[in-house]
Amino acid sequence: MAAFAQAAIEGGAAGVRIEGLANVRAVRKAISAPIIGLIKRDLADSDVRITPLLGDVDDLMDAGADIVAFDATARPRPVAARLLCTTVRKGGRLAMADISSLDEAQQALADGADFVGTTLSGYMGGAVPQAPDFELLVQAVALGRPVVAEGRIHSPALAAEAIRLGAFAVVVGTAITRTEIVTEGFARAIAEAR
Repeated sequence: MAAFAQAAIEGGAAGVRIEGLANVRAVRKAISAPIIGLIKRDLADSDVRITPLLGDVDDLMDAGADIVAFDATARPRPVAARLLCTTVRKGGRLAMADISSLDEAQQALADGADFVGTTLSGYMGGAVPQAPDFELLVQAVALGRPVVAEGRIHSPALAAEAIRLGAFAVVVGTAITRTEIVTEGFARAIAEAR
């Protein structure tokens, strides 16, 4: 993971979004660029997966995350998003609220989030769309606070479009980190060409 993060920074990334305490610690030793840290959990009593617990926030800050990302959706949750945000801010880090709707963006900003990410749009049930949710991006940008475009940004052209639409930053995940998916796309295209 540390080598992967170094390669991303060498390629021009301004920072990295890293899941898991061991990964955050390893990456922190390898790079000085900002790290958005998060922990994913599968809880029995909540669908909230991204940094759902207060202890997760503390652990991520101790591991070296500069920014702590957490689920700020309106779903039932073990800990209020406002409390997660407050804990991040009291720890001297930036709070990134992962949202799926404009209402959630407004609430997260009212709760004190430094910025919101469109991370969870399209992942709240039902079929996952193929395209990024640029409509939500534009709506969130209109709130006048920094917005991170994230989710289904599969190409440099889509990343550039997100910036043109007002995104403060873009998180690219699967298109870079999921080698098996990238390879599958190339293999499929080659097979179809044959």
